[in-house]
Amino acid sequence: MSQALATTQTNNNSVANPNKALKILAKSVYKELRQNGYEPKQIVALASEIISLVTSDIDKDESFRLD
Repeated sequence: MSQALATTQTNNNSVANPNKALKILAKSVYKELRQNGYEPKQIVALASEIISLVTSDIDKDESFRLD
């Protein structure tokens, strides 16, 4: 799974194309979860939990405030 990100990184350790790297990572995680027996409903639950965690971080971060 980490190989997907490693192949998209440049020598100075920054991601050359972050959107592409995230797509590769998502596909890799999904594939690995399915190969390990996780059902689509369980993967959706995982994605929902990740979104919830990100939302909590955004709520705490003043720089994301629009007002």
